[in-house]
Amino acid sequence: MLGNENRETYFDIALATSLVLFGFDGEELLVLIKKKQTPPFEGAWFLPSAYVLPNEGLEQRVKMIMREYIGDQPTYLEQLKAFAKVFRNPEGRVINVSFYALIKLDKEKVKLINEENELQWVRYNDLPDLAYDHEEIITYAKERLKRRVKRRPVGFHLLPKEFTIAQLQTLYETTLDRELDKRNFRKKIFNSDLIIDTDKTTNPTNSRKISKLYRFDEDKYEKMSAKGYDFLF
Repeated sequence: MLGNENRETYFDIALATSLVLFGFDGEELLVLIKKKQTPPFEGAWFLPSAYVLPNEGLEQRVKMIMREYIGDQPTYLEQLKAFAKVFRNPEGRVINVSFYALIKLDKEKVKLINEENELQWVRYNDLPDLAYDHEEIITYAKERLKRRVKRRPVGFHLLPKEFTIAQLQTLYETTLDRELDKRNFRKKIFNSDLIIDTDKTTNPTNSRKISKLYRFDEDKYEKMSAKGYDFLF
């Protein structure tokens, strides 16, 4: 137990949370960043973040960040870890418990966000220098996402309701940071029984070539989400 003389010393620490938000616009995997409007690091890019009040839950605060900046709730949300280096924040000791989330995007949503001055969707592998230790947080989130797509179908939360095999492969290649053999990828996906042929194709006016559209089998998706699997491409 802390005595009254030590309480102020040990309780003089702030709690914050940051969100690594991944979105897929059908062609590219993107990350949302924000431009800082106040010191320290005024004008620099960083992750959407907020301090946490003593009576707030961490997940509750993260969802408030989503509503404030995006207006949507994530299709998938997971806590990462605490980032707690002593001098990570020049304003004082701040423990940051970060999250990553996945959200479905379309190009219109990306365009609307990018027209604002303080928010920007940027390519997954083309991030600028970030304030604080937020590059470290994103690196950790990328590694977590890479592990998850191998063991859980979490990457499917990023895709539209109907998608092409090419879109699915692009998503996996970006997340895993390597090219995948097209024939082997298709074989692995079709053998999983996770996807269903919709008997539809892409609109030729919006696509360079006509491609078949698929959707996920929701029942099998839920079962595989629960027990896990290995996608060894």
